[in-house]
Amino acid sequence: MKAVLNVVFFALLTASQCVQAHTDEVVRIVNRLRAPGGSCAANAPPVVSQGALNAIAAQLARGATLDGAVKSVGYRLTVVHVIALTGEGLHERLEALLAGHYCPQIGLPTLFEAGVHEGGDQIWIVLAAPFAPKVDMTRQQIAARMLALVNQARAKPRRCGDQPFGTARSIRWNESLESAASLHAADMAANNYFGHTGGDGSTPAQRVTRAGYRYRMTGENIAAGQLSPEEVVSGWLKSPTHCANLMNDMYTEMGVATAVSATSTMGVYWVQLFGLPM
Repeated sequence: MKAVLNVVFFALLTASQCVQAHTDEVVRIVNRLRAPGGSCAANAPPVVSQGALNAIAAQLARGATLDGAVKSVGYRLTVVHVIALTGEGLHERLEALLAGHYCPQIGLPTLFEAGVHEGGDQIWIVLAAPFAPKVDMTRQQIAARMLALVNQARAKPRRCGDQPFGTARSIRWNESLESAASLHAADMAANNYFGHTGGDGSTPAQRVTRAGYRYRMTGENIAAGQLSPEEVVSGWLKSPTHCANLMNDMYTEMGVATAVSATSTMGVYWVQLFGLPM
């Protein structure tokens, strides 16, 4: 009996290795097509094999919906394309089939990971961009751009909901306000929540005081999910309460900070603090 068990184990291991070899070959074909000089003329970076996408491809082959498969596996993505091929001798024809019919999907440079499942005469290929939020700016660049955008907005009269606002004086940067904003943004990102009340129960005024800022008046705007200062300020100006904060002529100082966490719901968190110092 022991000899039989050993033979069965060897057969299973060999089958697994064969499946992995086929999966690796499919990924190599996709990368040849994406590469500079490849048939898809894409000049796109190579994709890497992702086990979660292999699992999604396997579920699709069994009839699952894409949304259902993604949720079941727990893979977070921003873009996904599925290629399903059926027919005999697919491996021999695969590169030509993909080059002839699927270059628009294969050549997308925003796709970074791939999953493959093979069964019978079918090959399922899943190409995706994982959820990987990033603000591609330094702290100094964010500060400079935010200050410019806010002062541009304050330089024009506007309505914030039903409330009219005239032009407001230019605002200047304050590092203490930036520090308080940074701590709250980091707390929201790390603990996956979104709100003006801090994880420790603190209010914006308390956080500003902790940062050493002495004020006569202070206010806070927050945002989540946006990847650039332009998106953030545009969203604030469309929200009556956020817009009213931004256009308040009493404020003379401001600090803004952002924090990123790919494990959080929104990915990117922004905090803007206004102040009128003592």
